[in-house]
Amino acid sequence: MRTSATQALPRAARQALAKLGADIAVARKKRRISTVSMAERAFISRGTLYKVERGSPSVSMGIYATVLAILGLADRLAQAADRRNDSLGLDIEEDRLPRKVRPRRRTPTPP
Repeated sequence: MRTSATQALPRAARQALAKLGADIAVARKKRRISTVSMAERAFISRGTLYKVERGSPSVSMGIYATVLAILGLADRLAQAADRRNDSLGLDIEEDRLPRKVRPRRRTPTPP
């Protein structure tokens, strides 16, 4: 079932999810983990695992994270939106810097 949220998903996001799903499938196969075993370990159905490996946007982020953890790849998930690698955000922040920096006024201390 397609919801309005999945229909409105930008093309770049759909492509990224499809690549993630394909990469998960390859990683599972390299580790010689069957679909039955993976689904059992992740506490999901084989149908849901099929959706994960197809990059379905209807699958929760938690399920993707669980599958990545089983494969030993969860650490990379934290890097997906790492603020230190956000070049656009850093550029915007730099544009907001003041042109001049003036020393602060000292307030007189009471005697």
